[in-house]
Amino acid sequence: MPAAAAVAPGTATDDPVAAVRAFNRFYTARIGVLRDGLLRTPHSLTEARVLYELGQREVTEVADLRRELDIDAGFLSRLLARLQSNGLVARERSTADARRQRIRLTDEGAAAFGELDRRSADEIGAVLDALSEDDQRRLVAAMDTVHDILTQTPPAAGFVLRAPRPGDLGWIVQCHGALYAQQYGWDESFEALVAQIVAEYARDHDPRREAAWIAEVDGEPAGCVLCVRRDEDVAQLRLLLVDPRARGRGIGGRLIEECLRFARHAGYARITLWTNDVLHEARRLYERAGFELVESAPHHSFGHDLIEQTWARPL
Repeated sequence: MPAAAAVAPGTATDDPVAAVRAFNRFYTARIGVLRDGLLRTPHSLTEARVLYELGQREVTEVADLRRELDIDAGFLSRLLARLQSNGLVARERSTADARRQRIRLTDEGAAAFGELDRRSADEIGAVLDALSEDDQRRLVAAMDTVHDILTQTPPAAGFVLRAPRPGDLGWIVQCHGALYAQQYGWDESFEALVAQIVAEYARDHDPRREAAWIAEVDGEPAGCVLCVRRDEDVAQLRLLLVDPRARGRGIGGRLIEECLRFARHAGYARITLWTNDVLHEARRLYERAGFELVESAPHHSFGHDLIEQTWARPL
């Protein structure tokens, strides 16, 4: 089989298969699983994983171990026989069902597991110690994302809304620019527009009549919206956005609700917003929140022919 072309980790590629394979090669080398003996012990990666699983409980059903590790039954049987011959595990018949085998670590096996566990923790600790706290959080968050995507774990429902902190207004600009370029191919003129809106808000807003909110998930910004003054009686909802990774939690609807609540309290009689017809998910949120389309017209912006829309509702 011909070798696949090398792709450096972190390098953008149009071939996701090549990108995943490149990362697999990088990571397996990085954590040393290709060496002869995992963590400078006599044990292979598979043997070490079996010892780890057995170390989590006093006795384990062999059938449960096979399902947990997704290992071929014959291969697992030979591996357990080798560990037994080395005095690391002991097998016995289940007292509840003689057809089922149970397995446990011997004292020698428990010592081997303990040594593997200690060396693994020390090695990973050394990797993390070389990183800043921010990079450690980014790394762990990225690993959580990989796990959730591959296991198709539904997103947790929890999020909080809060006022912007230092750096959050910059995040609003960056996230809009990157997301709209990726999803719709909009050019940098859109990011410039967002930067202008955010700069005007940051430079001169009346906190009694204007506000901004950040939706936070697991300690990280995941959504935003602004409520600004259009005129004395009309507020404007601006820059509603939810990070695609955080969607499905009801964040968009909650941001709109908070914007409406604030606008009413601030004394506005009406609220309006400007959007484009390609933003289908946002339009559905506006409709559910009671907004109605009042005006639309073709225009050319952000490198594309679009249909601009104005939506509004009374407060």
